[in-house]
Amino acid sequence: MPNPDDDTFFSRVYRLVRQIPPGRVTTYGMIAEMLGIRKSARMVGWALSSADLSDVPAHRVVNRYGALTGRLHFLTPETMREMLESEGVAFRDDGTVDLERHMYRFTSRSSS
Repeated sequence: MPNPDDDTFFSRVYRLVRQIPPGRVTTYGMIAEMLGIRKSARMVGWALSSADLSDVPAHRVVNRYGALTGRLHFLTPETMREMLESEGVAFRDDGTVDLERHMYRFTSRSSS
């Protein structure tokens, strides 16, 4: 169980990612922006690559184009897409998430 007093960068990322509801996605950049470090999207990806996937729904975080750049950190490269599809997330013909339909935007109240 995560420590609620833990305020490390990774734990702040994980708290935000846990707020993304099923069927929705957000981007690495959006999470970085919510944490006040707008140009640190890669750091968010680094944090998620170390996440306990049974506790943090990292499959709901995609790049700014909707591409599944984190897919290699799952059991198989197809697992991330399968998890999103099971939640009703639609994909475009090019294999990216339809961000217009599924983008989750944090409110200032939902921040870390």
